Amino acid sequence: FRLPFLFFQLRVWDTHFIKRLFYLQISNVCAINILTNMVKLTPELIQQSGQYINAIRDRELDLRGYKIPIIENLGATLDQFDTIDLSDNDIRKVDGFPLLRRLKSLLLNNNRIVRVAEDLQETLPSLESLILTNNLIQDLNDLDPLVTVKSLRCLSLVKNPVINRRHYREYLIYKLPQLTLLDFKKIKMKERDEANKLFKSKKGKQLEKEIARKAKTFVPGAELEVERPKGLAASDILAIKDALTKVTSLDEIEHLDQMLKSGQIPGMEQQMAVGGVEGMEMEVMEMDQHVWMNGN
Repeated sequence: FRLPFLFFQLRVWDTHFIKRLFYLQISNVCAINILTNMVKLTPELIQQSGQYINAIRDRELDLRGYKIPIIENLGATLDQFDTIDLSDNDIRKVDGFPLLRRLKSLLLNNNRIVRVAEDLQETLPSLESLILTNNLIQDLNDLDPLVTVKSLRCLSLVKNPVINRRHYREYLIYKLPQLTLLDFKKIKMKERDEANKLFKSKKGKQLEKEIARKAKTFVPGAELEVERPKGLAASDILAIKDALTKVTSLDEIEHLDQMLKSGQIPGMEQQMAVGGVEGMEMEVMEMDQHVWMNGN
């Protein structure tokens, strides 16, 4: 009798969380649906999309929410826009641009971006603002291609895994001295001095080498690593259902939500701990047996 009541609570507290749980159980089906609903960025789509003067008097092209997987065919814009909004799509890499001298602002919120093209400065020579909020950029070296974009003034990486890297802000301030705004916070002179002092020191040089060492080399002709949807094992689904029946507060729901986001299955820690204890007990028994045999 507890389960329906708890599901009612979950619907009141966090309906989005419930949707995520159902997604986990039918991830393969959902992944297929998403792939089939992707829209190619064609010249026709560009012509039919919203075009208007935005709040700062820039001419903007609205390409939000089409599930576009690849940036292409933007030559059809005839370089008539100051801002292009590609938020809420499925883009994985910031590339595929023709020469767009006029473009100053690029909005790429809520995509799946993991890397940035090396030639961005050549194709977007006037780019001043690059908004990459809520994407999947992992490492600091993934942002090194932005070093050549000398016109860049504003960069947002809020809700990207990379912001949790050690010396994240100092590294970007040092590597991208052209920036004046990082994650919607003005870069102060004191921050610049501290970043330069850190990365020009012996310790900083070593840190920079370690960051560069993590860079992955792409071999031409080799297959790119693509994340493939993975289904859950029956035991994992049962573990999630069991955890749901035991939640009694919003804090517990949020904790469970964070575990699932990070790829952890409820109860995994206890299983590992039990396994570790059992392993230690087996080792002790083997040692005792060895000692007894040697004594005899």
